[in-house]
Amino acid sequence: MTIRFRLTLLYTFILTVVLLLYGTAVYLFAQETLTDEVDRNLVRIAQEWRQETGKGLRGNTAILRLPEEELDVFQSATTFFMIVGTDGRVLETSNNLEGYDVVLDPTGRQTDPHFGTVIHNGQPLRVLTEPLLIETEGARTLIGYLQVARLVNNQTALMRQLRLVLLSTGVAAVSLSLLLGALLTRYYLKPLDEIAAVALRITKADDLSRRLPDTGRRDEIGRLTMVLNQTLERLERLFHARQRFLADASHELRTPLTTIRGNVDLMRRIGEADPEILDVVQDELERMTRLVDDLLLLARADTGGLPLQRKPVELDTVFLEVYRQVRSIDLHVDLIIDEVDQVCVLGDLDRLKQLMINLVDNAIKYTPPGGTVRMSLSKSDGTAVVEVADTGVGIPQEDLPRIFDRFYRVDKARSRHQGGSGLGLSIAKWIVKAHGGDIRVESQVGVGTRFIVLLPVMSKQHHERDRANGRALPATASTQPGVSD
Repeated sequence: MTIRFRLTLLYTFILTVVLLLYGTAVYLFAQETLTDEVDRNLVRIAQEWRQETGKGLRGNTAILRLPEEELDVFQSATTFFMIVGTDGRVLETSNNLEGYDVVLDPTGRQTDPHFGTVIHNGQPLRVLTEPLLIETEGARTLIGYLQVARLVNNQTALMRQLRLVLLSTGVAAVSLSLLLGALLTRYYLKPLDEIAAVALRITKADDLSRRLPDTGRRDEIGRLTMVLNQTLERLERLFHARQRFLADASHELRTPLTTIRGNVDLMRRIGEADPEILDVVQDELERMTRLVDDLLLLARADTGGLPLQRKPVELDTVFLEVYRQVRSIDLHVDLIIDEVDQVCVLGDLDRLKQLMINLVDNAIKYTPPGGTVRMSLSKSDGTAVVEVADTGVGIPQEDLPRIFDRFYRVDKARSRHQGGSGLGLSIAKWIVKAHGGDIRVESQVGVGTRFIVLLPVMSKQHHERDRANGRALPATASTQPGVSD
């Protein structure tokens, strides 16, 4: 069953129920109104008759007699009068009931006035039955019943017509609802069929570059089209990134493998192990090991299989350790600390250290001999700010949006010659995002590049509570080789 058919049935069912309730309410209200009007007339007539009817006792016999002249109202053939004895016999009737000896409403003989609707000779009558009482020696004695009736065939016909009108109107409304529901749902849900058809063509053609047509609508279907187009665009980017990643990873792994195989063949031909060739093989193996480790790290990060240890970290201590570790290497540039502020963050000590090493190593790698790399750590408005700036070759503006992509290099040949894998900045960005921070880059070709890392600072109350509980880590990180870009 299609959504269109289900919606049409649902709306028609709701309309049917509403019309049924509305028609029933109108019918009952009209019937009650007409019946009340008849009952009020009967009560008025009964009061007039009671004033004119003679009644009394002669010995133990009740005497009931009609007025000498009947009221004009009873000359009409639509209103009838009858006096019934306590034994159920008809004692007196109006002229228009002459010779009629059947009690109008047998069930009406009760101690209180009673209204009833009966059928006589196929004609509906509304009957009011009132007990007739007299005062005898301080007591009220029942001597008979007064029944006043009126034909209600006009009201019955009117109610019959009302039922017919309500029924025909309801059937017409439900039929029109079915027709309009089918047409309107078909019109409004037609874009869904178009979306399904385009999506099916995209699937069959395996072409993620195609987009759903913009209908110009700003309703739910228009928003659905926009969201699906955004999803297709994201899927296309991810698909191309995956293809590019597989190609780059294959190329990166093939290069050291080719080098190793060539040198092994060379040693096999010369018949001995050459130290220089072994050094080359060793370098390529180490490079390939770093590449595989980086790929494994990113793969685990993507699947959520690389949890972080959320503990207080003295970021200034980690900052100085990274400075001393890098400083101990024979550098071709000047490494300078501009500022170090005391900052505590909640995060993973090893990953934060890896982040700083990657940034510093990347800055040194792209700074020519004699250049300068500056490091600084400051705190601003509850945010730790780590800056690493260099006076290197810089990054063209068109390459800035992609420098955090995996395997992306501005100068591919030079980066590979320097031993980079193109994964260092990707790992750095993942570490920053995993800690709830942000990383930015500013660069100018021929002038230099500056990376800015923003991390949320741990609140002072939280820090003091953790220290009191003995949960604060010592500011000593195990040496972990940084992953260079």
